[in-house]
Amino acid sequence: MDQKTSTPDNNKTFKNKIWITTGIVLLVFLSAYLFTTLLNLLLLVLAGVLMSVYFHACADFLKRKLKMGSPYALILSVILNIIIVGIFFWFVGARLNSQVNELSDKLPQTLEHAKSWLSERPLGEKILNYSTNSLDSGKASSTIKSFFSSTFGILSDLYIVVLLGMFFTASPKVYRKGLIHLIPPEGKATAENLWDELHHILKNWLKGQIFGFFFIAVLSGLGLWILGMPLVLTLALVAGILNFIPNFGPLIALIPAVLLGLMQGTNTALWVLGLYTFIQIIQTAVMQPLIQKKMVSVPAALLVFGQVGMGVIAGFWGVLLATPLIAIVMTLVNKLYVEKQEGKTK
Repeated sequence: MDQKTSTPDNNKTFKNKIWITTGIVLLVFLSAYLFTTLLNLLLLVLAGVLMSVYFHACADFLKRKLKMGSPYALILSVILNIIIVGIFFWFVGARLNSQVNELSDKLPQTLEHAKSWLSERPLGEKILNYSTNSLDSGKASSTIKSFFSSTFGILSDLYIVVLLGMFFTASPKVYRKGLIHLIPPEGKATAENLWDELHHILKNWLKGQIFGFFFIAVLSGLGLWILGMPLVLTLALVAGILNFIPNFGPLIALIPAVLLGLMQGTNTALWVLGLYTFIQIIQTAVMQPLIQKKMVSVPAALLVFGQVGMGVIAGFWGVLLATPLIAIVMTLVNKLYVEKQEGKTK
């Protein structure tokens, strides 16, 4: 009698477990889908936050040097940056535009020249065959297309970033108070400390990246000018801007420079390759340790994994903002979990 009454109960319990498991799996898949869908938008928000952090860092510098109030220093920071960008494009814009157009015209010729140069060598012929098969399969073109796809279009993305950056710059305290109001009372002090810590990390990351931009751009420009390369200004700016993408950025910047060098001759291409390698060695050995002293030191393997993963999920914006995003996650994990666990063990 007991076995007959317990069997329906067991079946009912088993069915409930199946429904609960199914619900959990569906919830996980739904959360993953929402995360990947909203991630691109969150990255645009992060880019706007970084712009705001940059303007406020400039304002802090002006406030210290000129002994002026915060609102006036912030207004002056925005105006000065706009003036500097305007002056740059006023004096260099026409030349830069012509060099960019010339580079876009020359790149197909350089690619054909590189193909003919590779086809004359056994190893080069194998590389050409492999790349041709990859392109014919459509995988490479689809990957490149998805990588450079944007959330709302390139111009729309930039407009959203600038708009968010201006809003965050104008009234950061409003957004800070709004986020902290969502935290339970016992966690508000921790949230305020975390806000300050993340602001400090992002500011120092921006300082290091901007310093690295000028370092790479100036050294690349001088070296290419000494080698007698064409389009020095464009290649130097490309190298400096792509320095914002660790590991992969310098490799991408190297490709057009070596291709143009190959048009000048094999020796020139080798000299360009040596120049970019030498600059990266200096940056890795001298600059990077100095930068990492002022910000969260992200392990190299974790950074590469994060860049590849973010590139697959979010494309270009994911690779560009992978470093500050990983630094934010590491800080949150360290402050909210690791330090508390260490405090319990003591």
